[in-house]
Amino acid sequence: MAKSTPKAKATPSKKAVESEKKEEQSSVSVNVSIAQPETDESEISIEKKLVALYSLQQIDSQIDKIRIIRGELPLEVEDLEDEIVGLETRIDNHIQDIEALKASVKTKEEQIKDSQLQIRRYEEQQMNVRNNREYDSLTKEIEFQNLEIALAEKRIKEFSQQLAIKNEEIEAAQAVLEDRKNDLEIKKSELADIVNETEKEESVLQTKSEEYQKFIEERLLTAYKRIRKGARNGLAVVNVERDACGGCFSAIPPQRQLDIRMHKKIIVCEYCGRILIDNELASSIEH
Repeated sequence: MAKSTPKAKATPSKKAVESEKKEEQSSVSVNVSIAQPETDESEISIEKKLVALYSLQQIDSQIDKIRIIRGELPLEVEDLEDEIVGLETRIDNHIQDIEALKASVKTKEEQIKDSQLQIRRYEEQQMNVRNNREYDSLTKEIEFQNLEIALAEKRIKEFSQQLAIKNEEIEAAQAVLEDRKNDLEIKKSELADIVNETEKEESVLQTKSEEYQKFIEERLLTAYKRIRKGARNGLAVVNVERDACGGCFSAIPPQRQLDIRMHKKIIVCEYCGRILIDNELASSIEH
């Protein structure tokens, strides 16, 4: 009886040890299964960000194209409107100059009449002079008035030539003005058509752009917008093409290309700062 007691005690202790081992293994197994999805989720998250960034870039590029097409016409319309205002101002100035020239012509004509009247008076006075001195004095006055008439006639001739030039300039400006007004109507019509066609499309694209932005963290989105603003073509996210950056075309080392394909982190071009994605991922997004 004394020997059986230790055996009875040993059996439960082995079971307890085995149970503890099973619990530890189970605990480790659970921890591993939890940790593994977290790693996968992190990798998927980076890939999703890249997909969202590249998709956002594609949408924003389409919006840029629409705004470029529409953006040129308003500038053309504005230039035409400014040119029309300039032509109208020029015509108004010419009209004012013509009125001033006509007034000057009229003034000179009045001077001629006055001089002619003075000449007749002096000639009448010459008939009643008492000596040569008075006669010579009146003769000089008549000569002076004749010079005044000649000068006035010369000025009238000059003014008439200026009037002819001004009228020609007005006719030419009015012809150009009519052409510009016709061009303006055509451009405004084209602009209205493009706005009607693209406004809805732009609105849809803008909504999509805002949806994709939700998948991108604020810091990354801010960087994306900053890069887009600094790039002349508005490209902030580009794919690797022929072992080079699709934005600045600088060569990318093989190891860096491998890192880009791994989708472990966001990688930017060392030269232009654009965000890089591999060509395979870009092709899958575009299709």
